Amino acid sequence: MSNHLTIQTKLLHNEHKVDPLTGAVSVPIQHSSTFHQYSFDEFGEYDYARGSNPTRKALEEVIAELEGGTRGFAFASGMAAISTAFMLLSKGDHVVITEDVYGGTYRFVTEVLPRFGIEHSFVDMTKKDEVVNHMKANTKLIYIETPSNPTLKITNISEIVTIAKAHNCLTFCDNTFLTPVFQRPLELGVDVVLHSATKFLGGHSDVVAGLAVVKDEDLGKRLAFLHNSFGTILGVQDSWLVLRGLKTLQVRMHASSKAAAYIAEWLSNRQEVSCVYYPGLATHPGKEIQEQQSTSHGAVLSFEFSTREKAKIFVENVRLPVFAVSLGAVESILSYPATMSHGSMPKEEREKRGITEGLLRLSVGLEGVEDIIKDFEQAFEQMK
Repeated sequence: MSNHLTIQTKLLHNEHKVDPLTGAVSVPIQHSSTFHQYSFDEFGEYDYARGSNPTRKALEEVIAELEGGTRGFAFASGMAAISTAFMLLSKGDHVVITEDVYGGTYRFVTEVLPRFGIEHSFVDMTKKDEVVNHMKANTKLIYIETPSNPTLKITNISEIVTIAKAHNCLTFCDNTFLTPVFQRPLELGVDVVLHSATKFLGGHSDVVAGLAVVKDEDLGKRLAFLHNSFGTILGVQDSWLVLRGLKTLQVRMHASSKAAAYIAEWLSNRQEVSCVYYPGLATHPGKEIQEQQSTSHGAVLSFEFSTREKAKIFVENVRLPVFAVSLGAVESILSYPATMSHGSMPKEEREKRGITEGLLRLSVGLEGVEDIIKDFEQAFEQMK
């Protein structure tokens, strides 16, 4: 497909727009676990579905094109993608990782990697000097999450890539919050882009999936080996669901982000709220960097009450958002990071990262923004 097309058009018009055998405008779901070989000496493209499957391959090719990579990989979950990518490392290696990272990533880095002799250092990745000061001779990876979850800190991707290249190490970037619609880390020099496709890419709270994309073909071969070895593959039904979700990704992201910006501004003027975290606000320290490396501020924001009790009253009185783990769906999702996304992080570590007991995270969906505002207003009334 021509590279001059906009991403909005590429989401609909790609190599898998039409099935070449039947003309079907939906990718066929190939449930076969194994494939007949017509030659004793030479096998075809598909042999056993753990290695490859036509439906999963369609999704992998689509996400690779959208991210500007050479090869994509579809995993059983976002954490399956992240943990498998971490296995590119070896015993004795060291990881520099953003301090306010997703709780599942924190758990893997702190409780699993040390068992394999892999060290780590958490840093405030908004501070270049802090990253440089934590680099070691055995540092083999810098792990970026931007915007970060849930305090929406912004990392200067190009700046981190420059540091990584100077130290001959890899860079991973979790691009779940912005997707390739708004941010394309590979074009800024990142080596591996990671997604929880459960979120915006799938978009409908009906699938659990993870994706990874690389630009370097040799790195792609190494990740493909791990993908096959661990068997952390995405099933065909779920691959199809993500493919379907991708078709509306552009319009969903734009609508939700526009609403999120409005809600963030409105919340910042409410006396009940002590702080709002959203990179589109003029008060956000990462706003300028965000606008240099991305085309939107995203559809996720966090806001803080002075106490856990106030957050509890608010959650128990709102009617429109679902109160649940996850984000990135057509319905707005309100989450409590302290016990949900970052429940696996010790309290003292959460608080060091600004994840207080009064903090709520909101993933804005496709409801009428005026309806969400009215709902929030009546919930605030219950706090008086």
